[in-house]
Amino acid sequence: MERVTVRVPGRSYEAIIGSSVLERADELLPAFPGATQAFVVTDRMVHDAWFGPLAAALDRARLHAVPLLVPAGEEAKTLDVYRALLHQLATQEAHRDDPIVALGGGSTGDLAGFVASTYMRGTPFVQMPTTLTAQVDASIGGKTAVNLPEGKNLVGAFHQPCVVLIEISALASLPDREFRAGLGEVAKYALTIDVDLLEQLERDPSPILARDRDALERLVTRCVAAKAGAIAEDERDAGGRLVLNYGHTLGHALERLDAFTGRSHGEAIAAGMVFAARLSEARGLGAEGLTARTVRLLSSLGLDPDGPMPPADDVVRAFQLDKKFRAGVRFVLLEDVGRPKIVEHVPQDEVRRVLHEMGAPA
Repeated sequence: MERVTVRVPGRSYEAIIGSSVLERADELLPAFPGATQAFVVTDRMVHDAWFGPLAAALDRARLHAVPLLVPAGEEAKTLDVYRALLHQLATQEAHRDDPIVALGGGSTGDLAGFVASTYMRGTPFVQMPTTLTAQVDASIGGKTAVNLPEGKNLVGAFHQPCVVLIEISALASLPDREFRAGLGEVAKYALTIDVDLLEQLERDPSPILARDRDALERLVTRCVAAKAGAIAEDERDAGGRLVLNYGHTLGHALERLDAFTGRSHGEAIAAGMVFAARLSEARGLGAEGLTARTVRLLSSLGLDPDGPMPPADDVVRAFQLDKKFRAGVRFVLLEDVGRPKIVEHVPQDEVRRVLHEMGAPA
């Protein structure tokens, strides 16, 4: 097992990474004085695979595990599902000492965390991510939210977990597309923060692609440490943490314009990172060859950044609801790998030109 401490103002918590951590949850969870129940938010597939051993561990910790089933993926992140969970908690007499546990992918964690942040003005929250995207990114840092038709993650709150238990063996059974989606977030860390990781992936990504357990444990630990470092400097996305949104401005726009039924999150972020690299080079900011290097990395990880693009006008309108919008869209660009830069007031004609180059109709 590996442990990474995530430090935020006034407190810290641990991300514990390894195999059989869910079966040992009774040993690894903090104490919840006064709690008698743990409400486990999960989808049907994850429930069938992992709820049994987790419930046994919680029972040993004298917590009765109550499953709260939600749809898989982005379909869970709606106000209707959020409202239904609140009603279930109230009818089952959940109290503010009872922890809410997110068992599943990033969407489950976003939803469960938002519920935990608001039910009875805040209850303890535990992240137990089972997808690569959630393990390397979504479960760390306290961002919780649901979507609106107008945009992704527009209703939410910062609510840090008490602990994050990362079950590496859950990655073995992930569908290939879902596993590759997580590699999009891995590529983000490699391009923006951890150049040594980038060089390792460029030399030989085969252990990761083969899902070697030790290699994945090292990879997840490294990404969690990278994100923890950014969060320690900027918990609430006011400055430095914005670099973690590299590729996400276009990525989130594509997801929303596809009504969350088209590209996976990783595929959308891959397209967003290529867009950001192209825009960096077009502005004379990015080093020559940055786009080509980005495309090579993504291709080696099985991520195809190509695909149909919505009309440029639709994309630009979608940018207006990006959470980084401040009297104009702020983009995270790269001067070179490992050298991110937040750029404001990029002229729309430059943005449109790059979108057209990527195949977006006028």
